[in-house]
Amino acid sequence: MAEVSIEKLAENIGTTVDKLLQQLADAGITKATGDHVTENEKAQLLDHLSKQHGGTGSEGPERMTLQRKSKSTLSVTGSHGKAKSVQVEVRKKRTYVKKSAIEQQKEQERLAAEEAARKEAELKAQQEAEQKAKEEAERKAQEEAERKAKEEAERKAKDEAKRTAQAERQAKEQQSEEVDSAQQEKEKLEAERLRKEAEATALKKAEEEAKRKAEEAKRLAEENEARWKAEEEERARREASADHHLTTSTYAREAEDESDAQEEKSARRKKKKKPAEKAAQPVRGKGKKGKLKAPTSLQHGFKKPVSEVKQEVRISETITVAELASRMAVKGVEVVKAMMKMGEMVTINQVIDQETAQVVAEEMGHKVVLVKENELEEKVLSERSESEALEQRAPVVTVMGHVDHGKTSTLDYIRKAKVAAGEAGGITQHIGAYHVETEGGMITFLDTPGHAAFTSMRARGAKATDIVVLVVAADDGVMPQTKEAVQHAKAAEVPLIIAVNKMDKEGIDPDRVKNELAQLDVIPEEWGGDTQFVHISAKTGLGIDDLLEAILMQSELLELKAAHKGMASGVVIESRLDKGRGPVATVLVQSGELNQGDIVLCGLEYGRVRAMKDENGKDITTAGPSIPVEILGMSGVPAAGDEATVVKDERKAREVALYRQGKFRDVKLARQQKAKLENMFTNMTEGDVSEVNVVLKADVQGSIEAISDSLVKLSTDEVKVKIVGSGVGGITETDATLAAASNAIIVGFNVRADASARKVIEAENLDLRYYSVIYDLIEEVKQAMSGMLAPEFKQEIIGLAEVRDVFKSPKIGSVAGCMVTEGVVKRSAPIRVLRDNVVIYEGELESLRRFKDDVAEVRNGMECGIGVKNYNDVKVGDQIEVFETVEVQRTL
Repeated sequence: MAEVSIEKLAENIGTTVDKLLQQLADAGITKATGDHVTENEKAQLLDHLSKQHGGTGSEGPERMTLQRKSKSTLSVTGSHGKAKSVQVEVRKKRTYVKKSAIEQQKEQERLAAEEAARKEAELKAQQEAEQKAKEEAERKAQEEAERKAKEEAERKAKDEAKRTAQAERQAKEQQSEEVDSAQQEKEKLEAERLRKEAEATALKKAEEEAKRKAEEAKRLAEENEARWKAEEEERARREASADHHLTTSTYAREAEDESDAQEEKSARRKKKKKPAEKAAQPVRGKGKKGKLKAPTSLQHGFKKPVSEVKQEVRISETITVAELASRMAVKGVEVVKAMMKMGEMVTINQVIDQETAQVVAEEMGHKVVLVKENELEEKVLSERSESEALEQRAPVVTVMGHVDHGKTSTLDYIRKAKVAAGEAGGITQHIGAYHVETEGGMITFLDTPGHAAFTSMRARGAKATDIVVLVVAADDGVMPQTKEAVQHAKAAEVPLIIAVNKMDKEGIDPDRVKNELAQLDVIPEEWGGDTQFVHISAKTGLGIDDLLEAILMQSELLELKAAHKGMASGVVIESRLDKGRGPVATVLVQSGELNQGDIVLCGLEYGRVRAMKDENGKDITTAGPSIPVEILGMSGVPAAGDEATVVKDERKAREVALYRQGKFRDVKLARQQKAKLENMFTNMTEGDVSEVNVVLKADVQGSIEAISDSLVKLSTDEVKVKIVGSGVGGITETDATLAAASNAIIVGFNVRADASARKVIEAENLDLRYYSVIYDLIEEVKQAMSGMLAPEFKQEIIGLAEVRDVFKSPKIGSVAGCMVTEGVVKRSAPIRVLRDNVVIYEGELESLRRFKDDVAEVRNGMECGIGVKNYNDVKVGDQIEVFETVEVQRTL
């Protein structure tokens, strides 16, 4: 990028240096006299000034007005016959409106109107459905009540008629026995009167019973309507509060109310029976409220709960939804419903992690007990003898700092070796571990990368250390990774020693480093703080002895102690897969003594130590506290940062490792399923998103972490990086097959493909890239993603013609006689017709002529005749705008 000094820029734009510096400071750019300004900073300043004066900054304006003014002199003859000059000024004003803004506003108004109409229709349909349901329920209740009343009245009338007929038969028998005909006639009349009275009584009773039944049906309908309204209000309240759930007591009360209502209804139907019928009924006991009680032999022993049941739920690291529901004594669908209210889409057989299960159980009102199912692991680790005496140990020092500030060079001088020259590109890309013997004792150094991509490796180095030496270049000052290193050291609560490097250069300012670090709350001792500042030069060796002395002094204050005998324990600093030797792990021993032949349990892996090497590659048989060693013989490549522990029994170590692998797989699966279901709707709405699939292989685990994090951060809304496979070691045939199946590019970082993999790569024509510097890798993937971005199209106005006259042509119609005022008019380009700076037509030219000849283009200042295709309403004063659509390649 072109840079210009502050003074030159002030001179170019016609302002003072002080005013320019103040404007830069207001825009968030800190500069001093003599500094240079880049193109990006210029653009940032212009954006700030535009917004300060009411503009929109770098964003295009919605409306733009152009004004043009021209002057001419006319010679006019006065009243006395003398000629005089008159100045004539012509002003033109033209306003351009961004089409996208108007269309966007119209689209928003249309969408708002459609949404309002849709909501109104849904509300109306819902009200109509509720009204219909209510009317249907009332009609059914009325019909049921009338039917029952009619049946009851008919039955009563039949019984009464039967009794009346029997009375008549008895009367006839009595009449046949009487001799006197007058008496018989009297009895006949009496019987007729009795029959009529009985019929009248029966009819009256039937009418009263029907009336009572109708009133009962009406009352029940009103009760049902009141209950329906109450249920509607209760449902609305439940929907308003998302945390409401039905309890067991609610179910019990509803079941009991329904049972009581049914029994009362049946009791009203069964009125008093005849004595003979009562005698025929079996004798049953009565319970509360006079309700009939079933025989003891027919009763079951289950009692409905009348209060909410609280369970003590034991949750392991992973659990299925069905098992969680069983432990809470609820239905599985209730757990699924509760998780859906919390925004979790799950199935009944899905495995969820411990944290999610705990939140669900507590939400449903149960007490949670978290269980760790690692009794075997605790038993194996408890067999270690921890009764060894503690002795003083050497400090573990991590060297941190920004890229190219001299971390590795400082260690080179201390070790008298040349490590930086062997690193690709001159930057450290692995954690290096070394121990050196000094006059004051032994010191172990960890050298961490300074590039931004290696954040996780620096954090891991800070956790495994006692002291952090922060290297800051005196000519560069505090940089982004310097601040990050200070944050890591404070998070790990590790003391800092500042090594101000490159003191052999001219024109340096070490006080600047102190001022900048003081802003990060790192105060030097001479200013009343507790941080040692040592001035060094990794090139000449200046101050290296002072740095070692400061490290030893700090370690004495920390009183570092560890057991020098007994079973060792430590931490994995780095790990890789060696083609000839198998899994190799760099372990920093923190306590005890690690011997060749020991059984080591290391995260998800285990194994017997077959060989041990120091940092120089020499074979050793034993290593004490604060000694970094490479060990061989592990069952697989352990993850960097795993704890390495020596155990007694290899069989138990294998069981613990297998148990950890199973648990890790379950937890990983639970998290993956959760992520997939959570992102299901997001992926559906995103539409077609371009993806760059990558199969990544590297020489060590730390590089995989760093590269994966950097590549994933490159993802945008349109293009995403997806790492479909990664691992430590060379590129194998399996990796090539995976890349072919997933249409991925293969990236090798300090590794190469074997013969079988190369055959697959050639046959499938796969994209294989080798890298040894992380900058190049990230840059090339970024370029690949830029190529996958959809191109952007922009319209450029290439010419403008003003209509001076309009002619009629029998073949074409209206022909506009125009003067080209700007640019060039091309026959092949699309056009717009403007009237009062408003677009009234958009189309294409039918003909373009100069005099009588058809021409391809007419340039600025020339006259021409223009025929607009399918448009005849061209008027004098209109403008014809000619434009082209240009494709703009997009970049990240």
